[in-house]
Amino acid sequence: MKIDEIQIRVRYGETDQMGVVYHGNYALYLEMGRIEWLRKFGISYKNMEENGVMLPVISLNINYKKSAVYDDVINVKTQLKNTPTAKIEFEYEITNQKGEILTLASTTLVFIDMKTNRPMRAPQYVLDAINN
Repeated sequence: MKIDEIQIRVRYGETDQMGVVYHGNYALYLEMGRIEWLRKFGISYKNMEENGVMLPVISLNINYKKSAVYDDVINVKTQLKNTPTAKIEFEYEITNQKGEILTLASTTLVFIDMKTNRPMRAPQYVLDAINN
């Protein structure tokens, strides 16, 4: 499926006293990767919400392999797992400058109709953008 990659320089505030990235910050890195993945295919969270669609995370799985440290430039590779239905699933691989795998992760998000607060099928414009 479709892949996108972004680079992020680890900031001091994202680390603990030992200069190692705090584990909770990886969820933010995944979100950054996912937002840029969607943007690359012409899909905007902001526009979705303006059109009455929310996309909350319902599942997050992270497998830590090696630590990222302050001032590392990490690469976040984001890949769509399969064609969206009422949910959209992503897989991630975070590597350091040496190409070493730091983290493997996956997320599942659900399309929610903001008027009814109920799950809905992926909007057609999302499917069209992904399939182009």
